[in-house]
Amino acid sequence: MPVAIYFLLNQAFPVIYILMELKGKVAVITGSSGRLGSAIAKALGGGGCNCICHYNSNEQGARKVAEQIRDLGAAALAIGADLTDPEQIDDLFAKAGELGVPQILINSAAVFSRQPLKDITFQQAQSVLSLNLTAAILTSRAFAKAIADRFSGADTALGKIINISDIGGVRPWGEYVLYCSSKAGLIGATKAMAKELAPCICVNSVAPGLANWPSDFDEAAKKRQLSFIPMARLAGQNEITEAILFLLKNDYITGQVLNVDGGRCI
Repeated sequence: MPVAIYFLLNQAFPVIYILMELKGKVAVITGSSGRLGSAIAKALGGGGCNCICHYNSNEQGARKVAEQIRDLGAAALAIGADLTDPEQIDDLFAKAGELGVPQILINSAAVFSRQPLKDITFQQAQSVLSLNLTAAILTSRAFAKAIADRFSGADTALGKIINISDIGGVRPWGEYVLYCSSKAGLIGATKAMAKELAPCICVNSVAPGLANWPSDFDEAAKKRQLSFIPMARLAGQNEITEAILFLLKNDYITGQVLNVDGGRCI
């Protein structure tokens, strides 16, 4: 088991903290049938986590990811839930208990859409904000309750929440007001929950930059976007998942936003 030793000022002896060991921990990954969500789930499975692979409508995709995780030697279940329905969130965590008490939550489920302000309807605003922001908050609430019920009175980090935000929540783009607002809100929620849930649960956010080209980008649009990125290329999915694993293994980082954007936000 990895051990980190911190020498505190004015103390004669070092204080030893045991960092979270991923192997055997139960992780809930929302949106695991998506491109990034599936990569995150498989990275956690490769690290020894037993994974709850959540999906909304793509059951086949989630089951495939769960099968790939089982091939890696970890346990995995594909569980469906509409995260805009609080009762289905509770049901998701009840079913997750089949593998044990979840100690890791990755809020990856989201919808990405371009909507100029003049075209936005009330229904569209509700739909985007409900999934990208409200669902992550309510899922975190259910996760925190499960941790509290099992580990009441803990004074060290026993749970980790990673919210997948976006650099659009740090430096918003025009004509994406709903998406960027939802991701900015998620960053705010990350910091607020980190204060409220400490020291038992660490809450952080990973904000990826461009990892895949939107389908409507032509070569000129791609060249323009790359000109904004000091690293002059897209992010690799493994670079995003490694950032997540880093935060999961550290028990003293909470309330932070880790930009994995090649320097885009500098």
